[in-house]
Amino acid sequence: MNSLKKAVITGATSGIGFALARALASSGREVLAIGRNTEQLQLLSEAPAITTLCADIRENEGIIPDILAFTPDILVNNAGVGHGIDGLDNLPLHLIQEAIDINVTAPITLTAALMEQMKTQKRGHIVNIGSIAGLHNLYSALYGATKSALHLFSQNLRTELSGSAVRVTEICPGRVSTGFFQAASGNQERLDSLSQSGIAELTPEDVANAVLYALDAPMHVNVATIEILPLQQAVGGMKLSPSE
Repeated sequence: MNSLKKAVITGATSGIGFALARALASSGREVLAIGRNTEQLQLLSEAPAITTLCADIRENEGIIPDILAFTPDILVNNAGVGHGIDGLDNLPLHLIQEAIDINVTAPITLTAALMEQMKTQKRGHIVNIGSIAGLHNLYSALYGATKSALHLFSQNLRTELSGSAVRVTEICPGRVSTGFFQAASGNQERLDSLSQSGIAELTPEDVANAVLYALDAPMHVNVATIEILPLQQAVGGMKLSPSE
């Protein structure tokens, strides 16, 4: 482990975020885990290295003082929703806005709030959990657009921070075995169909390990983008090849 020791994780109460909070704590780091599921937060708080904060990241003005007081040198923008992953048609306007608020606005505003502190500390690492849907033309206009926005935010942020000691990494997973499709809003029949991949998907721990790899790189190394796929998922994510 390098000198980066205090991590803030959004969306820490399920899937990738939950696995990552545990992995970072096990690596010897202090963790501030942010999420909305109180039961899962209670489970995380059983680890001495994990402090929890029950909050909605869309209301970030209320939680930014707590985050700054934690003095993190790692920010993992993990929280995300899959509204419209099955298509944009008939999706209510408030869910479209929620997808933009959680997948795009929240990571940008939290990053903006922490950048100056990290630059002053002369150390920092911002990790954005993106998706292959932000890199390739898949099947979702809304979800793909939000993850593409996060991708270009990561790329341009890295340019803005060039010359500072703050690194920027984007992790772009393919299919991960979480409750992602079950939690998304859209056409339930299509969501159910999409959720049945028939392949050995990535585990949340696989993605957490990719984050650890980027964090633990020597401080002169910036792991810019990691695209991580299940073996049976083709590049671009469109072709799934279940084993016979």
